[in-house]
Amino acid sequence: MVGPAEVLSCHRARRADLATAEPETLVHLAEVLEALPDPRRRQGHRYRLAALLALRTAAVLGDTATLVSIARFTAGAPPELKVRLGLETSVPRACAPGRLLARIDADALDRAVGDWLAGQLEPAGGLRALALDGKSLRGSRTHDHTTVHLLAAVLHGEKTVIAQQQVDSKSNKTTAFQPRLSPLELTRTVVTFDALLTQTGHARFLVQEKGAHYIAVVKGNNPTLQATLKKLPWRDVPLLDKNRNAGHGRDEIRWLKAATVSGLAFPHAVQAPQIVRRRRDVRTGKVTLERVYAVTSLRAEQATPAQLAAAVRGHWQIEALHHIRDTTLHEDACRVRTGDAPRALATFRNLAIALAHLVGWTNHAQAVDHYRSHPDHALDLITPTS
Repeated sequence: MVGPAEVLSCHRARRADLATAEPETLVHLAEVLEALPDPRRRQGHRYRLAALLALRTAAVLGDTATLVSIARFTAGAPPELKVRLGLETSVPRACAPGRLLARIDADALDRAVGDWLAGQLEPAGGLRALALDGKSLRGSRTHDHTTVHLLAAVLHGEKTVIAQQQVDSKSNKTTAFQPRLSPLELTRTVVTFDALLTQTGHARFLVQEKGAHYIAVVKGNNPTLQATLKKLPWRDVPLLDKNRNAGHGRDEIRWLKAATVSGLAFPHAVQAPQIVRRRRDVRTGKVTLERVYAVTSLRAEQATPAQLAAAVRGHWQIEALHHIRDTTLHEDACRVRTGDAPRALATFRNLAIALAHLVGWTNHAQAVDHYRSHPDHALDLITPTS
C-alpha cells in the first residue's frame, strides 16, 4: 500500500529528476497537450488549449468523470492552480469542456499521449510485452444502438496504454490490428492477443514486417488448430511453471507446459503453451478447471519458462486496466455521446491511470482519493514546478 508520505516522496523525486534532465530531452505533458491541433475557431480564444486539457487531466485523476463535474472542478480549483494555468481572472463556462472534447482530433490526442507515455518508461533489458485488446464504451450507446469501440495496446506490468484506435464495431478490431501496430517500434517485443485476433495474417505481419514475436490464444474460432494442439502428448511434456494467486474472492493456481512444435498451420509457430487454471471460489467453495492453448513464435531459448508464463498471464492485465476504468473511474456510467468526446475521455482515463502508476501508486482508488484532495499534486504530474 502506498501512503501519503511515499507519494509525496515520489512527487519530489520526479520533480528532482525533471530539474536535472537535459533541457533538449525534457518534455512536460503540458507541452504535448499544447502542441495538439486546436479545434476551436481562431477568434476569441480566452484560454490556452494546454490549460484546458491539463484541467481535464487533473480532474480525471481525482475521478471527476462527467463534463458537468469537470466544469465544477475547474470553477472550484484553488487560486494557486488557476494562476499556474493562467486562469486567475476567469474560468471556462460549464459547456466549454463538452464542446472542446467533442471537436478535438482524437487520433492526434491518442498518438501524442501514447508517445509521451512510452517515452516516460525506462527501456528494460530483454523482451517487453505488449497486450492488444478491445473495449466498448457502454455509456456511449446512442438511440440508434451505436457504441464507441476502442482497440488499445497496453504494456504489460505498466498500466500504460501507448496506442489506441477507434474501430467501427467490436468485431472490426481484427481489421484495425495492423494499422494500430504499424507506427510502433516492436523490435524485441512480444505481442499478446486473444483468440479473436489469432489470425495468420497478424502473425506474419508481426514476425516478417515488425521483427516482433507473438503469443496467440487459440480457441473455437480456430477449430482445426485447436484440435491439433489438444492432441499433442501433453502427459509427456514436463511442467515448466506453477503460480498461485489469491484475491477478488477466489484462489487460483496456474500450471504451464510448452511443447516444441513444427509444421503447424500457423505462421512462425515454434512452441505451443498449455495453461491449466484451477479456480476456487472462496465464498462458495466451487472449483472450476480450464485448459487454454496458445501458439508462439518464441523459441525455448528466447524466453525462460517463467518469462513465458508471465507473458501469458500478463496479457490479462489489460482486463485489470479496463476494470479500473469501469469501477474506479466510472467509465460505463458516463453518458457522454457527442462527437469524439467519449473517446477523448477514455484517453484521459488511460492517462490518469498511467500517471498514477508512474509515481508509484498500486491502488488506483487510493490515488483518486489523494488527487481529489490534492489537485496541486495532480497538476505536478502535468506541468511540474521548478
